[in-house]
Amino acid sequence: MKPGIRIHESAEVAPTASVGENTAVWNQVQIREGAVIGGECSIGKDVYIDQGVRIGDRCKIQNGVSIYNGVIIEDDVFLGPHMTFTNDLVPRAFNTNWKITPTRVKKGASIGANATIVCGVTIGEYAMVGAGAVVTKDVAPFALVVGNPAKQIGWVCECGVRIEPGTTCSECKRKLK
Repeated sequence: MKPGIRIHESAEVAPTASVGENTAVWNQVQIREGAVIGGECSIGKDVYIDQGVRIGDRCKIQNGVSIYNGVIIEDDVFLGPHMTFTNDLVPRAFNTNWKITPTRVKKGASIGANATIVCGVTIGEYAMVGAGAVVTKDVAPFALVVGNPAKQIGWVCECGVRIEPGTTCSECKRKLK
């Protein structure tokens, strides 16, 4: 096992999954075959990570999150409690030839509690998806989206504070272009 990895005894990690250094995997987590998780991540209680999922470094995945095959999560992403991803645009229990539709969450994005990300979208860098939102289309970098279906209501700074384009953030002093 790599240095600093902490895996709770009740977690189920497939032998072909890869977990990066200094990552914590909490109780009742299931990590399937071929999943790759970066370093310095926190994987909360009852998280499901499907086969082939890719997760970057320094991600925080809160309790009860479901991440299905076809999802790629870049570095520094926050996934709020019980949010979920889908991976099939036309789900039917009897469909034997269904197709995985890929989804990407870009660096630094945050997705709120109980949000649903419908497959086939990209969540842009440092974007913020509000709690309970249902995302059905791409989210622009630094955009703030809320609702069902999710609609953009503003912009956020890299640090997460709401900001107007062309202004300087009151918290971190960065300027949003």
